[in-house]
Amino acid sequence: MKLTLDWLQNYVDISGVTPLELADHLTMLGLEVDAVTPLYEELSPLKTGLVVAAERHPDADKLTVCQVQIGDTTHQIVCGAPNVRKDLNVVVALPGTVLPGDMKIGKSKIRGVESFGMICSERELGLSTAHDGIMELPAEAGHGQAFIRAMGLADTFVEVDLTPNRPDCASVIGVAREVAGVLKKEITLPVSGAEIKTTSNEFSVEIESSDLCPRYSARLIKNVKIGPSPWWLRKRLLSVGMRPISNIVDITNFVMMEYGQPLHAFDFDTLAGRKIVVRAPRENEMNFTTLDGSKRQLDGEMMMICDGEKPIAVAGIMGGQNSEVSDTTTNILLESACFNPVSIRKTARKLNLASEASYRMERGVDPNGTINALNRAVELICELGGGYAPDDGVDNYGGKKEPLTLTLRVERTKSLLGIDLTVLEIAALLQSIGIRCIIKDQDTLLVSPPSFRVDIEREADLIEEVARLYGYNRIPTSLPKVDLSYPEQDKRRLRRLAIADRLTSIGFTEAINYSFVSDKHSEMMDLTESDDRFKTVRLLNPLSEEQSVLRTMLLPGLLENVRRNINFQKTDVKLFEIGKVFKPQGENTQPLETTRFTGAMSGTRYGESAPLYFKPEPVDIFDVKGAVEFICREMALGSIGTVGDDSTAIHFATPKTGTEEPFVEKGYALDIFIGERKLGSLGRIRPDILRRFSIKHDVFFFD
Repeated sequence: MKLTLDWLQNYVDISGVTPLELADHLTMLGLEVDAVTPLYEELSPLKTGLVVAAERHPDADKLTVCQVQIGDTTHQIVCGAPNVRKDLNVVVALPGTVLPGDMKIGKSKIRGVESFGMICSERELGLSTAHDGIMELPAEAGHGQAFIRAMGLADTFVEVDLTPNRPDCASVIGVAREVAGVLKKEITLPVSGAEIKTTSNEFSVEIESSDLCPRYSARLIKNVKIGPSPWWLRKRLLSVGMRPISNIVDITNFVMMEYGQPLHAFDFDTLAGRKIVVRAPRENEMNFTTLDGSKRQLDGEMMMICDGEKPIAVAGIMGGQNSEVSDTTTNILLESACFNPVSIRKTARKLNLASEASYRMERGVDPNGTINALNRAVELICELGGGYAPDDGVDNYGGKKEPLTLTLRVERTKSLLGIDLTVLEIAALLQSIGIRCIIKDQDTLLVSPPSFRVDIEREADLIEEVARLYGYNRIPTSLPKVDLSYPEQDKRRLRRLAIADRLTSIGFTEAINYSFVSDKHSEMMDLTESDDRFKTVRLLNPLSEEQSVLRTMLLPGLLENVRRNINFQKTDVKLFEIGKVFKPQGENTQPLETTRFTGAMSGTRYGESAPLYFKPEPVDIFDVKGAVEFICREMALGSIGTVGDDSTAIHFATPKTGTEEPFVEKGYALDIFIGERKLGSLGRIRPDILRRFSIKHDVFFFD
């Protein structure tokens, strides 16, 4: 959110507060300040001047030799602008001045006539792209004054990094409300917010879904005159990096920055059927040209503003060329609406179209604020555009919700914050930012958050507001007074740690992989549709195709680890992972989570130490079998026996035909049993499976 201190001063008295103090206040309120910068410092050497004489250049028809008075001195300056004339107040850059873009002004001779400086245009000052003439100043600017002070440009720019849960502060008034609360000042709003009559018979508004468009307000302004905006309005927009266009467009942008409510002006005479319809585009309306001249490909899930025949705007994001306000526009339909934030966000991403309007809409605007912003804009258009606005309009509020009332306990607030506050003090803090409070008793407040505070949903949110307004830095630091006790340990966790400890003692390294994997893993492991592990739980909005499903086995992840190690010349690999796998249980049921213990071995038996102490020998199935026996013995799962031993003995057996794992090489597979119960399997992975993972070495596993 961008604003200036001079703009903020219009709504709350911040005199006596330095820019850095204000930035500190905002940061402590949770509104992190990214920048506090003096505006237009590079223009400080410029002076205002008065053209006291203007004569044609003796050797160039398009040049004018001007005598420009600056204070008590007069300077001769050659100017090529068509609008330079006697008695005009101008901006002058004297020799030695450096303009934006590192353009240094010096004394020069133009067609034989000396020139001591330059009379500047708005583009040369970096104020706009206008370069068809020099900047004309009002007579009040005088001559010999510092330009930025004479034109009110001396200001301080502030940029606030808003979190998504605070859309109410995406406006100057929203920030002013917070500042007023912390400084204990009154906030001054520019308009009363009176309701409009909804009896207009000159146009109508239809909304197909109130969930997608809770409120749509509109008014008609007749006989407007399109032209440039006055300096005060252009200055406001320039100060926050917005380009002035025309009085009507500038007013909608100004009110959006002021109230945080995006507005849009349609050329009323271009609207078919004199009606507005909020709906999805039809099959023959999927191509749409926006105001920036780009052709956009729509889809059936997007929300459009349409007239009686066709789309005329992408709702909440950008208008269309077919209804834009032009120099010939005389009648305007002004929109002030509230749209579903999720729908706006999806549409903006699909169209790759971001705007100041979509920034606010996708965070959520206050449906109860549409009328205030609409009336404010209508008032300015009538004042600056010479228009007339009938008292009636249309206000379609089909998505109105009942106001929220929360209970706030004083003792609970004191307990959580560690500060002693009375019910009156808490009420005063909350009321300072527009939150209504009714004292039920000495320990209870009935609190009604305003509709623009979408982040306040429960008592804890209110307590956070109390802490913010009281001041986090004022809350005393104290250590908690609690009885220390040794909590009961989770046996599963302890066993998992013990297994990891034992395996690392014999050279294994633990791997921790993401639970989100590629949906290609099932095919790569040769799993068939009859295998439970083939079916996966798919994510609705995956980060990438490589993380699109929940894993059903750990081994593919370990094979990816083996491949990466080999690529880094680490060919002796001994890895294990203990983690969750997921089995789908149906559409409306949570997947079944099971913990698996899987290991993988590749390379030589003794690793990198083999050349020093042992003859390097490749690992084989007996190494992985030995690792399993070691863990079973260390964890006291049972004695190691053979087939036919007692029911607690752990033994290994060749899989029966048709029961072996599909990715194991025949003749190199064993099943692990404890009595008659199968614990898992081990073996050598088929070479063709390994090639799918770009592995050329033998890999043995247990699972």
